[in-house]
Amino acid sequence: MQSTILPLLLLASFATIAAPLNYNGTAHVIEGQATVTKANLFTCQHGQSRSSPIGVKTDNGQEFIVPASVQYQQQYFTADLYNECSGITPASINEVDLSSVPVIEVDKDGEIVTGYIFADNYFELFINGKLIGVDPIPFTPFNSNIVRFKVKKPYDIAIKVVDWEESSGLGTENNRGKKYHPGDGGLIASFSDGTVTNADWSAQTFYTAPIYDLSCATEVGQQRLTKSCNTEGRDSYDKAYSLHWQIPQDWPTNNEYVSWPKSVEFTEQEIGVDNKKAYMNFQQQFSGAGAAFIWSSNVILDNLVLFRYHVK
Repeated sequence: MQSTILPLLLLASFATIAAPLNYNGTAHVIEGQATVTKANLFTCQHGQSRSSPIGVKTDNGQEFIVPASVQYQQQYFTADLYNECSGITPASINEVDLSSVPVIEVDKDGEIVTGYIFADNYFELFINGKLIGVDPIPFTPFNSNIVRFKVKKPYDIAIKVVDWEESSGLGTENNRGKKYHPGDGGLIASFSDGTVTNADWSAQTFYTAPIYDLSCATEVGQQRLTKSCNTEGRDSYDKAYSLHWQIPQDWPTNNEYVSWPKSVEFTEQEIGVDNKKAYMNFQQQFSGAGAAFIWSSNVILDNLVLFRYHVK
């Protein structure tokens, strides 16, 4: 009798850990939802906004803040290009007072560069490692921003972009008739010195979810690939995993990005901006200036993407 029970116990024990063994990558694999530490970062006073929670997930004593560790403080908020929550809704760039945008000094003897940024959903911009500003709206409604900084060439741009989530730690939102639907990201930016987002930028994902079958996630060199993973929405919660990688503290300035994959370009139609005034009212400043929407290889499942670009 004992000889029968023992193999069964061993089999049951193996079944408990078998799912993570289907994954052969370098990420920390964590099942289920996060522990919410803050229910909502932002409420729109003049419109509707989705809840923007912050949570934490743990794996073998290592904590991962989801969807990201952010410096969301009013003192860092960038100037509004379009923000219905603050009542800033110009119909075009002609109605924008660029001179009112503060200039952040990186180099005293530098030149002033003006940048236009539209992120789905949240961004933090660093120039030569200095924080220039953060997005004042973490999730929705969609907004766009202006930055001005004084810098001399060459210089380095680093942007953290977060595709926010309503279901903390699951990478999903209540959308398209499904309670658990993965959202999509996207970043486009142009700068007055001719710098624009395109496939020359380096991009790396550090938080990917939801993953329902770990065998769909693969890695080739520095590429963290989930192209074959399911992206359909669900009516109810199914067992889901998230993939996490630790972010180096000096990521805005170190040279690790040279081995990252290059960004993937997406069309305006793929990102879905034709009904977003925060973008369409200033299309000439974005795609009209030669910029393209960029992300990692999976614009739906990759929720935290870091971008680096060296301006010569």
